[in-house]
Amino acid sequence: MKIAIGCDHGGIHLKKVLQEHLAARNVEYTDVGTYTDDSCDYPDFAVKVCDEVVSGRADRGILVCGTGIGMSMAANKVDGIRAALCGDVFSAKMSREHNDANVLCLGERVTGPGLAEMMLDVWLDTEFAGGRHERRVHKIMAIEK
Repeated sequence: MKIAIGCDHGGIHLKKVLQEHLAARNVEYTDVGTYTDDSCDYPDFAVKVCDEVVSGRADRGILVCGTGIGMSMAANKVDGIRAALCGDVFSAKMSREHNDANVLCLGERVTGPGLAEMMLDVWLDTEFAGGRHERRVHKIMAIEK
């Protein structure tokens, strides 16, 4: 599995924690930025991660900003993206199992590193259940933007 990861200035510290965690799990990733804590615009990095996922260069994506809200809003504007803003392990699991989320959004200012690592683990390890959920995901993808 290959992951695309990106953040704005409000998520750079948690992004680094997640990169170390991915490396420890031997998960390949591409970092699309930002690389400093200088103020920047989160939609720019949301689009970069989403482009990696939609193009197939990455299987899934991770986006981090201060709250995760802006990243999730921006990511969900991209065709083919199902971004989930998660704040607990159960939601991270269900975002994969029931919704086939292909982008995980987190907020550095609201989620500690330990919880973020637990959410990332369950999100990476949970497969889409398919079945009745597949029909629902297809309906989500058919909604015009």
